[in-house]
Amino acid sequence: MTDTWVSFASAAEPPALGPLDGRYRAAVAPLVDHLSEAALNRARIHIEVEWLIHLCDTQSVPGAPALPPSDIAYLRDVVSTFDMEDVAELAAIERETVHDVKAVEYYLKRRLQEAPEGSALRDLGELVHFACTSEDINNLAYAVTIRNATTDVWLPTARALVKDVAQIARDNVAQPMLSRTHGQSATPTTVGKEFAVIAQRLQRQMRRIESTQFVGKINGATGTYGAHVAAVPSTDWITISRSFVEGLGLTWNPLTTQIESHDWQAELYSDMARFNRILHNLATDVWTYISLDYFTQVRGQGTVGSSTMPHKVNPIRFENAEANLEISCALLDNLAATLVTSRMQRDLTDSSSQRTIGVAFGHSLLAISNVQKGLAGLDVNKAALAADLDANWEVLGEAIQSAMRAAGIAGTPGMENPYERLKDLTRGAAIDAAALASFIETLGLPDDVQERLLSLTPATYTGLASDLVSFLDEIVDSSTTA
Repeated sequence: MTDTWVSFASAAEPPALGPLDGRYRAAVAPLVDHLSEAALNRARIHIEVEWLIHLCDTQSVPGAPALPPSDIAYLRDVVSTFDMEDVAELAAIERETVHDVKAVEYYLKRRLQEAPEGSALRDLGELVHFACTSEDINNLAYAVTIRNATTDVWLPTARALVKDVAQIARDNVAQPMLSRTHGQSATPTTVGKEFAVIAQRLQRQMRRIESTQFVGKINGATGTYGAHVAAVPSTDWITISRSFVEGLGLTWNPLTTQIESHDWQAELYSDMARFNRILHNLATDVWTYISLDYFTQVRGQGTVGSSTMPHKVNPIRFENAEANLEISCALLDNLAATLVTSRMQRDLTDSSSQRTIGVAFGHSLLAISNVQKGLAGLDVNKAALAADLDANWEVLGEAIQSAMRAAGIAGTPGMENPYERLKDLTRGAAIDAAALASFIETLGLPDDVQERLLSLTPATYTGLASDLVSFLDEIVDSSTTA
């Protein structure tokens, strides 16, 4: 039956096959300038242009002219003005070469022939891609684009999220909440402390990502500078290579096969995946807190909760984030696992794998955006939190048996078997304030200890939770302003 339907694939502008280029395009659009195919090709042209300039500036190849500022400006303008018409032209060349980097070389040679009359660039066609293997260009192009996507797009968004989580912690620093270890009532905490834990965990991974070394090489077909030395043995090619890579703002790798080993990419993707998983933990916890009525979702955000039940506001932001974080982690894990391996001196599995980097970043960025929007729509339900605490006086059993232990060690008689006595009182039983007070008064505790325990409630049994949130000042704030 479907054979009779109109084919969308044949449309002049076919619909997007993937959601990042369709439904969620707006959320991930900033990545397009860094991790799309067009951005990769622009970066390749950038590397070829800068290599040509570097060879001339350093007089690495005898006869290569020192380029005047006008020629350098012309070359760099080829990169800065690279637009969709140029993308189409490059694609047409690649259909003939069936080789992406060779197409870039031919494209740049065309631009040299279009240089102003009398420009030395017209005679420098064979200096384009001089002594380079394709991976010399690719590894540097990927390093530049991944660096820019990380530092200009992903990290600022991640920092904003961590700040939001930290602010929720500060806003609710003393708001008591029943803990739910193993899903059961447990020692109370504060909303602030629980969000501070997540902020600190996210921040730790973000610091690792901020310290990433973006690595590159330019040393020929098998990393030996064989062609370089054969062509121009008098040039110090190791120094030329190092100065070029470091001039791009990258870390130079002196020891490679045909490819730069991609270990730095694997490290980055593992750190990003870990950040994702901590964020996934936040999303699932907040979803659960919403189901317990600990949080209400602010209405009026323009969303329909349920298509049939008007009272519902579904936690869709957190559910969407869960799914996208899982997709991102699957891709990041695969990249981290596969990119570190290359058969002998070279195979092309990395070429296909690296084309999914933008997708991995995109699903992470989309998830971060959704968690931010979800958190912005939350209100703490203080009444529900208070009612839950008041319904679980048995959690004070921990405090009482600990006080009994301390009193016994200090010499107070009759403090034997405190854990067992509290277990018999509280396990499987509904305990209220009166029953617990009666029990405390029978224990024979020192007066000050008894008074302290009698004044304790589930809502005040939060220990030093409020004080711990202050650690965010040194853990989070010192880095999120970067």
